[in-house]
Order: sequence, then C-alpha cells, then structure tokens
Amino acid sequence: MASKLFTPFSIGNLELENRITVAPMCQYSAIDGSMTDWHIMHLGSLALSGASMLVIEATGVTPEGRITPNCTGLYSDENEAAMARVVKFVRGISPIKIGIQLAHAGRKASAQRPWEGRGALDPKDPAAWQTIAPSAVALASGWPVPQALDRAGMNAVRDAFVRAAQRAARLQLDFIELHSTHGYLLSEFLSPLANRREDEYGGTLENRMRFPLEVFEACRAVWPERKPISVRVSATDWAPGGLSGEDLMALTRMLKAAGCDLIDCSTGQTVPHQKPVYGRMYQAPFSDWVRNEVGIATMTVGAVTTPDQVNTLLASGKADLVALARPHLSNPYFTLQASAWYQHMGQYWPPQYLSGRDQAYRNAARERAEQIDLRLKARPASHEVKDGPVKKAA
Repeated sequence: MASKLFTPFSIGNLELENRITVAPMCQYSAIDGSMTDWHIMHLGSLALSGASMLVIEATGVTPEGRITPNCTGLYSDENEAAMARVVKFVRGISPIKIGIQLAHAGRKASAQRPWEGRGALDPKDPAAWQTIAPSAVALASGWPVPQALDRAGMNAVRDAFVRAAQRAARLQLDFIELHSTHGYLLSEFLSPLANRREDEYGGTLENRMRFPLEVFEACRAVWPERKPISVRVSATDWAPGGLSGEDLMALTRMLKAAGCDLIDCSTGQTVPHQKPVYGRMYQAPFSDWVRNEVGIATMTVGAVTTPDQVNTLLASGKADLVALARPHLSNPYFTLQASAWYQHMGQYWPPQYLSGRDQAYRNAARERAEQIDLRLKARPASHEVKDGPVKKAA
C-alpha cells in the first residue's frame, strides 16, 4: 500500500530513504560541553528508530552559547573527541544519516536544567555566566540583563559558528542546521521584540537579518559544497509587534538566495508573553506557506504524533520532511512500527530485529483487516438515513 512517508527524498548529496527525521532534543547531560555515555544510549536507541536522519541536539558553538552548563558543545578538541566517539558508535549500528544543530542561546543561556527549574541560574552561582544578545534587554523578570554585542563580539560569535561547522565537517556529519528560532541568539537578532538596536543591525528586517545572514554565509563557505545546510526559523513570535508573515517570506527568500537548502519551520518562544495557537500539526501552515511561496524545501515540526498525520502533511504538499521529537522519546521505533502498519517492505530494520519485523508486519496486516471489517459493520446500510429508511418515490 502506497505511503508518502516512505518515499525517498534528496537534498544536496543527501539521500534519505523516508521522510521522517529525529528532531534535535536537548538532553542536558554533557560535561563541560562533552557528550557522555548518556548520549551513546540516547542517540544509539534513536538510530534504530527507522527514521531517515538523526539530528544531534542544539549544540553550543561557545561555552557561553550553551543553554545550560550541562548542554552539548562543539567548541573544543575535547568536545569534538567525545562527539566522535558517539558518532562512531551510532554509525556502527545503523545506516541512519546524522546531522547537527549548531546554536548560541544568547540571552536565554546560563539557565537551569528543565527538571531543576525553568529560569536563569542565580548570577552568584559559580556555574553561571554573563549572557549576550543584540540588545541589553532581559528576557523577563528574574533574568539577567545580557550584554549588547558590539562588532568585535559579533565577529567572535560568527567565527565560533564557523569553527563548529568545520568540526562537524571533520566528524563527517551529513547535515548542519543553524538554530535561528526559539528566542536564541540568531533569532533574537531577527525579532523586533528582542532586537532594539539603532545601528545597521536593527530596525528594518534587512538590518535585523544582516548578522544571521553573515553567520550563515560564513558557515556555508566552510561546509562541504554538496552537503546541505538548513536554518530553523521562527515563523512567528506569537506576540504583538513580533515577526510578521511578510518578514517570514522575506527572510526565507534571503536564505534561499544565500544557498540555504532547507527551511525548518518552527515558531515562538522568543518572549514569555507569547500566545501560541496550539493544536494538531499547528506549525505546518507556516511550512506550507514557505514551501509553496518561496519554492524551497521545508521541514515541519510541532504536535505531529501519528504516521497518518505525517502522511497528510506530505501528501498535501505542506512539507518535504517531518521532524518528530517527543514521539520518539516515548516510542523510539516509531518509523519501524509505521512501516509495519503500511506494509512497507523496503524499510531498513537491523538484522538482529528481523524476527520482530516479520511478526510486526503480520500483526499489523491482521489489525488493519480487523479495523476495516469493524468500520464496514458500523456503516449504516445505503438505504437508511439518520431518521429512518428512505421512502421510495411513487
């Protein structure tokens, strides 16, 4: 049975066997930015998911660019060596493609781990550090005021992204994504709610886009030519005075012109007074808009929880790829189970799991047949309507 989910997709030199990717998910389990055994377990498990690509969590390009002191980084030789160990393990057990999301948390850095609190670290905490942003505007009450970046500081951040991209290339990763959403540094430059600058990097969208575009172009220049680069963007801030639809169209067109291969559409988290309109697949309309108006490949995220929803998004042309995060935490074998349900025999399963595959396909075929039978039995007869039988015409 045909399923759009299991059609291949190519971007640059990257060949993906299906349309599901594992979205980057912060684990807050690194030591001085270096991955640990937790990451081997976590990413190793997800490497067997059946998804076509696994994207490593938001990875700080500097120590100060991490969200928390326990976030992963790629700014030192020790970080690179630890990540190489994890990547080698993943590649030894799975043919899944591996990407990485490079990030700088800006004014949202120096924060607590989510299960320890939702705010900033106490500035007196030895683990805390001075944050930076386009403007000296605190995220919210209780958050420290960041230091506004000058040109030298911007150069340092740009160069840190470049060095991280070079490290990713040495690790022979297949894909990099620049994190320009969720109120982190690059998206802070883009959003008028965070960027209050009065120089050439503030005001109009062209000015607000100037520094993120500098970072992108510098990374594109050092990243292997045929390997794809994505940018995750906030399509809206969900708050008055924030990013507009016109901004979204303009910035994605600028990224496409600069050589961006894929736009990963997310939304919000720039300011705490946001008012998102949640619902199933609630961010997909932005992906649809960018894909069909700008003419660039897109990936959608957000409240997509079932294979049927993935197929709906793909078949309706709203996205080229669908990234799933939380569904993979509760069900690491999401895509393998979907392949059984749709009887897609071409899906890769680890050879050690082939006996489980065969049983899963048999059970799924039986369950589908039973569901179809139940629906047919529940359907009213063709000659009946809600209020009774249809009267024949005289």
